[in-house]
Amino acid sequence: MLEIAAGTGIVTRHLRNLLAKDAHLTAIDVSDSMMDLARTKFLPDEQVMFQNADATLLPFNDETFDTVVYQFGIMFFDQATAFREVHRVLRRIGRYLFRVWDSERYNPFASLSFGVLKQFFPSNPPRFLFDPVSCHQIDPLKEQLIHIGFDPIVISVQRHVYDIFDVSAFARALVYSPVIFEIRDHGGVDPEEIVEALTAAFKKEYGSNPLRYPMQAILFETEKR
Repeated sequence: MLEIAAGTGIVTRHLRNLLAKDAHLTAIDVSDSMMDLARTKFLPDEQVMFQNADATLLPFNDETFDTVVYQFGIMFFDQATAFREVHRVLRRIGRYLFRVWDSERYNPFASLSFGVLKQFFPSNPPRFLFDPVSCHQIDPLKEQLIHIGFDPIVISVQRHVYDIFDVSAFARALVYSPVIFEIRDHGGVDPEEIVEALTAAFKKEYGSNPLRYPMQAILFETEKR
């Protein structure tokens, strides 16, 4: 199995727990620092190989993997190129599963955070948090998959409501995502002030102790033909 855009290894850890002991799992990401953190979650004998690699230029031979998965990654790549690479490295009838965030309508971290950021940067608010919810249109993705050679395609919408007890930590994680680079480039604002304002906005909208936070994703499941 190949996991693309593995990040800090959260999904990698779940996959390794679920797979048979003799299954081989390869996890890749473009970030060396994230791969270093992911490695700390595994023992040497757990048959997980970590590698720095680009999703649009996979460093693997044709028909290497039985399954390819990745979660919340394709919005940061050229989708057509990434899909072709997955098709190339999959064996025939190999499975391909990926999830994307639904639109900001169903994932308020984007629109609510943007509203708070606009208070601090009225003329040019940082927009990175819209990137994760920018790939929610189903038909363009479906058409690309069919054109490249994936079939059948099963698509499901997955809605969850999470209990968040530490709202401040949740807000801080959003602010100190890659959006922090935009904040620092703008300058003139302490990021902790944004954290406080975002915490208050989440509590006002969704309550606290715990905050009942909705999220919605779209799962694509298909096979190489």
